[in-house]
Amino acid sequence: MAIKLNVQNAGLKAHELDYIRPLVESANRALHERSGAGSEMLGWLDLPETYDREEFSRIQAAAKRIQAQSEVLVAIGIGGSYLGARAGLEFIKGPFGNQLHSGKGVEVYFAGNNLSSAYVQNLFDIIGERDFSVNVISKSGTTTEPAVAFRLFKAKLEEKYGKEGARERIYATTDAHKGALRGLAEEEGYETFVVPDHIGGRFSCLSAVGLLPMAAGGMDLEKVMQGCADARTAYSKPELPDNDAMKYAAVRYIMLSKGKGTEILASYEPSLAMFGEWYKQLMAESEGKDGKGIFPVSANFTTDLHSIGQFIQDGARTLFETVLWVEQSGHDLTVPEDPANMDGLNFAAGMTMQQMNEKAMKGTLLAHVDGGTPNIVITLDRLDDYTFGGLVYFFWKSLAISGYLLGVNPFDQPGVEAYKKNMFALLGKPGYEQAKAALEERLQGI
Repeated sequence: MAIKLNVQNAGLKAHELDYIRPLVESANRALHERSGAGSEMLGWLDLPETYDREEFSRIQAAAKRIQAQSEVLVAIGIGGSYLGARAGLEFIKGPFGNQLHSGKGVEVYFAGNNLSSAYVQNLFDIIGERDFSVNVISKSGTTTEPAVAFRLFKAKLEEKYGKEGARERIYATTDAHKGALRGLAEEEGYETFVVPDHIGGRFSCLSAVGLLPMAAGGMDLEKVMQGCADARTAYSKPELPDNDAMKYAAVRYIMLSKGKGTEILASYEPSLAMFGEWYKQLMAESEGKDGKGIFPVSANFTTDLHSIGQFIQDGARTLFETVLWVEQSGHDLTVPEDPANMDGLNFAAGMTMQQMNEKAMKGTLLAHVDGGTPNIVITLDRLDDYTFGGLVYFFWKSLAISGYLLGVNPFDQPGVEAYKKNMFALLGKPGYEQAKAALEERLQGI
């Protein structure tokens, strides 16, 4: 694999992984034997072998049509219905991918992940008079944020192209058999792709949920799935010393047992910022149950060293860091010599920015470890399609084992429903009338 795990700065004593080994290997067996909680949602576990090849080909064909007829794709979804695809596109194309016009696919923007009218209007303005298509992603079709966005963009498409023309530019990724979006898609004649029943949203980015936006944006799906397949092989080994996914889960559990209840996923490449957002959903929705779990946050270094760096160095000793480090940036920009040296930077003249970034990473790691913050390092060879597929699977597998170690079902999310019920009541959704009055009374004065 193009992924290497290093735990030598995690502050572990020599025996700690040995002591926890039986527990971790038992959790891994439960996963593969499908005997643990939530086993009906393990479709991701063998996805690189079992994915629908016919649908995969249709996704690739649809991506080519989008590229041929549009300059922009708007992917509408929330949570797992957008985070993975956006993380993948920025992983490959960087944060300026939509502006660089590198020839790798169309511009891809994401909507339906908030209720901000300013955000949607700004997106309308960005599209302007250009041709665009829409991929609406929702298992039910009734989730509020994407449903609102789809109404707005569907109306925009029909205004621009007419009802028939809009039909050819709308792609629906939804339940195979039921739900509001499935019914609408069949009635209107949209091409459809399937949100799998046996794969939860935060594990779905390498299904049709994430693959169509990624392909339209120019990612190589064959390489993504090969990376995922090779990771599945690498991380299926049953013994802890041979399996880095198990080892990462084990170290996280040890960190929590020592009072380190917050994990910071830190990267030194802005291209990984959205991967951090994907990681937060994966970890938080999976582990945060029954009063348990590690609280996940992400940080972008060196930027955030000038903000939360002080807390990491000297604040409450309740956290640990997992550093994503990329060995090859793909670019060799060298610091030039300046005869005047007014900024005092000539000591770095002739060095590449990648070399400087590496020194910053290593110096920060040592400072944080010395300050009492354990560090785990995950090193990636490069940011490419193959590595993305492998890294996604690495985190899937580690998280699933981690959830079983904690004694929770890592594949459901019961707590997410609480805010929805209150929001529906306050919006006046039918069936919530009684709750609305009680909530409005509680909100007086707020």
